[in-house]
Amino acid sequence: MKKYIIIGCGRVGRQLAYSLYKQGHVVTIIDPNVEAFNHLPPDFRGHTIEDDALAEGVLQHAGIEEADGLAAVTSSDTVNAVVGHIARNVYGLSNVIVRNYYPDKRVMMEAFGLQYISSTAWGSQKVEEMLFTEDIHTIFSAGNGEIEIYEVLVSPAWDERTIQSLLDGISPITAVTLTHAGNASIPALETTLHNNDILTVAASLQAIETLHTRLKAGKGQEA
Repeated sequence: MKKYIIIGCGRVGRQLAYSLYKQGHVVTIIDPNVEAFNHLPPDFRGHTIEDDALAEGVLQHAGIEEADGLAAVTSSDTVNAVVGHIARNVYGLSNVIVRNYYPDKRVMMEAFGLQYISSTAWGSQKVEEMLFTEDIHTIFSAGNGEIEIYEVLVSPAWDERTIQSLLDGISPITAVTLTHAGNASIPALETTLHNNDILTVAASLQAIETLHTRLKAGKGQEA
């Protein structure tokens, strides 16, 4: 059982607080609007504090000295950044996550050296990927989606051709695994592909769009 502090009882904060509570952790959620707590699930038994997280003594009252982690997930990037900075640099809490609401404010999070989740940018990129790459599926997202791991189904046009020829000239991209007849391996660039193999690659969205076009066109140069 661990102790967590959640700043902000909006949609994200409520869901996060309830999920942590249901896992058996001690959860304290802070919000200046008392009505926000009315939207918590009726079986939530965590602690609620009606106050501004930046007000004097509030974080101490929430038990930050004994906390295992803090998430600042309000809709204010400034509040999230400042609370995260205080939690890390004043109270020495290393496990701090902050929400980035407006993408143009990410530079502020980076200046503070905070680990942040940019839900708006991430969500937009997911929709974009689904629109452009319907036959390529994301299976892992790193950071805020700048680089992701994609699962790619090898088309008949690339049967008996190499990974090198498929990825040649595309950047940034790298092959991670290749599954053939149910058996996965870490492939070399000279590994031969077969129809219906599953290739996983780490790539940017721009690179995966180029790969998507190449898969459909069936064009490339053998290494």
